[in-house]
Amino acid sequence: MPNFFYIARDKAGKKATGAEEAGSQEEVISRLQAKDLVVVSIIPEASERKGGSGVAPADIVMKGRVAAKHNRVTNNDLTLFCRQLATLLGAGVTILKSLDIISQQVASKRLYQVIKDLDKNMEAGLSLHEAMAKHQVVFSELWVNLVESGEASGNLAMVLNRLAGYLERDAAFKKKMISAIIYPAMLMFAGLGALLFMTIKIIPTFAEIFKGFNIELPLLTKLLLDISKLIRSYGIILTIVIAAGVWFLRKYISSKPGRRQYQSFLLKLPVFGEFFRTLCIERFTSEMSTLVESGVPILYSLEISERSVDNVVLAEIIHKIKEDVRAGKLLGQSLEKSNFFDPMVVQMVSIGEEIGELSNMFKRLNAFYQEYLETFLTRFTSMFEPAMLIFMGLLIGVMVVGLFMPIFKIAQLG
Repeated sequence: MPNFFYIARDKAGKKATGAEEAGSQEEVISRLQAKDLVVVSIIPEASERKGGSGVAPADIVMKGRVAAKHNRVTNNDLTLFCRQLATLLGAGVTILKSLDIISQQVASKRLYQVIKDLDKNMEAGLSLHEAMAKHQVVFSELWVNLVESGEASGNLAMVLNRLAGYLERDAAFKKKMISAIIYPAMLMFAGLGALLFMTIKIIPTFAEIFKGFNIELPLLTKLLLDISKLIRSYGIILTIVIAAGVWFLRKYISSKPGRRQYQSFLLKLPVFGEFFRTLCIERFTSEMSTLVESGVPILYSLEISERSVDNVVLAEIIHKIKEDVRAGKLLGQSLEKSNFFDPMVVQMVSIGEEIGELSNMFKRLNAFYQEYLETFLTRFTSMFEPAMLIFMGLLIGVMVVGLFMPIFKIAQLG
């Protein structure tokens, strides 16, 4: 009969953890409710334990592969892994046993192998953060350093809970951003598809009709026919040239100088430059709130943010801020000196330093900037839709007029 690890709370709100041997989760829930406990989380222990029930290691690996649904490691996989590990450690389960339990339930084949490697390295004497550091593609600097902080302070479960909260908030925010962008993108591609269809199919049909009449075509009509002929004759070559240009641009942007130039260009764009700058500040405040709240010193937090941030321009700014703080300046003063952060950020961080509530200030700033970005995208979407419809209407209207002008001329001659 399988074991189930649980976290529950009594009527007074006190946490109760432990394990129950039962045939199903429902049975465990019934038992806990009979004890007047409110169930918070239940995690089943896999039946194939190491050295238990005579199951061979090869059988365990095969079972993990069969249960897996995909090869890559997604953000959802990592978030669930972090939350489960925090729950199990909070329930008093050892790290090795926790990893063994989680490995039997992951949906990612790659993450399954990574967890098994973590288990193997820890059995060989490495700490959890040292084992994670061997998989930098899966576990970021933020992961490794937060886990190291949790191990050093003896509060690994608490730190993992905060990390899981950060990952969940980050994933929810990204989903909102993507949802706001999808509709304008679909509208734009649909409009471009309609224009391409008219250029390739409709205009050539009218061109054949005009050939039967000995008339001088209007300038607009000639221009439309020439554009259509150009696209139909050299469409493949144009597609190859555009694809090659995009490939070389992506290749250049992937290099550090190209990436810096590209990100500097984005930050200088009118209207959207402010959006990208705000996005950078949101990322910075989100990471700093999690790091500082987890007990990581300011200098070390800045160093982790510098290495983990995905914007080269911001990374250089954080590096300068870190050096100023190392030289003895307050964080608020260093942020003001950078000329990148809003006065509100500088003031709230300075106040947080004075009253010892820096993590809370970063958290409030992050909530503010998340709301600002969501509002910006909502307004942009609401303005983009009518603007795109008007633009497409005008463009198609010009094409229709250009095609029907010769017909009106023919009707007048008749």
